[in-house]
This record gives sequence, structure tokens and C-alpha cells, in this order.
Amino acid sequence: MDRGSGENGLRWIADAYDTSFTLTLGEGLSPVELLRRVGAEERHIVPLTRFAAYSLLLRDESDHLSDLDFLDWEDTAAVGRLTSGGFLPTPPETIVRAGSVAGWAYALEEFGCRTDTRIAELSERGRAFVVHRDARGSHHVGYALHGEVVTWFEPGLPHLLSGVPAEESLGFVDDGTEVGDVAFLRFLENQLGIYLPYEETEAELPAAAFGFSGRTVG
Repeated sequence: MDRGSGENGLRWIADAYDTSFTLTLGEGLSPVELLRRVGAEERHIVPLTRFAAYSLLLRDESDHLSDLDFLDWEDTAAVGRLTSGGFLPTPPETIVRAGSVAGWAYALEEFGCRTDTRIAELSERGRAFVVHRDARGSHHVGYALHGEVVTWFEPGLPHLLSGVPAEESLGFVDDGTEVGDVAFLRFLENQLGIYLPYEETEAELPAAAFGFSGRTVG
């Protein structure tokens, strides 16, 4: 796998997050602004690596904190931040981690798809995109511009459409030679010129936890 090279600036996400993923892009936003616009409270944002977020999502509530390899469970300040932020003790439904690249904020989710509920808010300064694949292999794409949702569609299934067809609104045509989400990631690479380094997405990024209610936990 060519992780995060200039020739594979976004497509590597579909391989690295092989179970499911959500990639979100918001033009003109900072990472914290993106998290706030999807419902996070700034005081509850905590820097987390991908490994830490994954560990928090998969832990059982009955597990001891010492089982979390990234955390010194005797560090009461760190445990307190995670607890008040909703990462502990109950595993959140999803964790959204956000960073920035070339005038855009991006967000990655390992399993959930929280950000697609706020795509209009994410586009108030320009464009916003959401690319999601679930554990069953289904995928969908959303696009909004200046506070308005333009289109939702599933690549390769033109009848599953809400809004303006992607060919008309974006110039995106799925010719069936690649999996739909991969084809759209390639399209974004070419249209936006975005190169997202794999190593950066694995390192600490501002993160927010969301529960089953759809609100920030904690």
C-alpha cells in the first residue's frame, strides 16, 4: 500500500481503514472549528492518536484503565480529561479526529459517520465533502457549498441520489473501474490537489467523543 504519497494523497485511506471509515473535508476551517461545527464543545476536545482512539472505541466498560496501553492510568489529570470529554468510562459511539491540510480541515472516523449530519454547517466558508464506507462495504458521498447541501449519492448507483447529480454538480463520473469510494477519493485528489500524509493522521490530533444520542458525551 502506498500510504499518503503525492500520487496517492487520499486513496490510501480506503486501505488503511479497511473495515469502515469517514473522511470529511471542510474548506477554510481549522480543526477545532470543524469539531465545534459537528457538535463538540471545545473544553471537551482532547488530542489523541489513531491508536488511542481505536483503543477507546473497542474497550469494554468493565476493563481496567491499565489495559489502555497509551494511558498512564495513575495520571489523574489525563484520566479526568478523558472522562469529562466522554471518552471514559463508557466507550463512545464514535470519535472524530481532525487536522488541517492546504486550506482545509479534515476529519477521520474509524467506524462512525457523525460528520455527515453537519455537512451544511461545514460548508459555510466554501465547500465540504463527506466520503463514508460502512462495514458492509456500502458507501456514500455528500457535497455541500456555502451552507447548502448540493448532493448525496452512492457512486455506481445513480438511482440512490438526493440532490443534483454528481456529474452535473461536481463533474464526477464513476466509470466502474474502481470501488466507488476509492474512485471519489481519486477525484478529490485530482480536483483539490490534497496530499494527506499517513504519518500525520496516525499521530495526535484534536479529537471529540460522541455518544449514541448524537451529542457530545460528558
